[in-house]
Amino acid sequence: MGKTLEALLRVQAVEGDLAHVKRKLRARQNAVGAQQRRIAQLRADWEAMHALSLERRKEADRLELELKDREEKVAKFRAALNTAKTNKEYASILTQINTFKADNAKEEEGALKILQEVDAIQTQANEIQKEIDAEEQRLQSITQSNQEEITKLDGMLADLTSKRNEAAKDVPPAAMAVFDRLVVSHDGDAMAIVEVHGKKPPFDYICGGCFMSLNAEHANALRSRDEIRTCDNCGRILYMDPNAQG
Repeated sequence: MGKTLEALLRVQAVEGDLAHVKRKLRARQNAVGAQQRRIAQLRADWEAMHALSLERRKEADRLELELKDREEKVAKFRAALNTAKTNKEYASILTQINTFKADNAKEEEGALKILQEVDAIQTQANEIQKEIDAEEQRLQSITQSNQEEITKLDGMLADLTSKRNEAAKDVPPAAMAVFDRLVVSHDGDAMAIVEVHGKKPPFDYICGGCFMSLNAEHANALRSRDEIRTCDNCGRILYMDPNAQG
């Protein structure tokens, strides 16, 4: 194996640890965001319940006002019964009273149902508020725990970055540029070993990164020249185990 690939493997060894720390750091940072989004959704649910409760209560108030107005009319009709001059007039007024009383009963029933709905909605809103309180306490705990872990991971990140920069000094700039690009596209896994399959020629060569077949030309070049060879499928930088057959 050439010096360039040996140097790149040293960088990759650090890069693997670096990628692991970065993933843990992202997970910690995302945990806080996920909890905040959870609370935001619960608050939106509470606001929706609260708005519905107000809307239904206004409807109940409207029905109660209409009921009060009808009751006042019934009272006037009752008073009119005492001044009715004929049986026909008396019967007409009594019919109107009975009609209003029937309508009033329906209004009362409707208002009662709405008030029961309001109570049920308020109960749901209270349950959501309890959830919000619990999730906010959890957010505080996650934030505190995460901050301690993030501080620790930041220290590890700085140390590994320093080691990576030191190892990268032995890699030619052009090769390092290829490596850096592949690190981004493969989440820290920029290199892949060439797996040799078979007990005798012709051997089969497989990329250890994507497990696709490789042309024997790659293996021959890696044995004889110090150059960068990349997988035709995944693009990772290829290298060979010096002790591998084939």
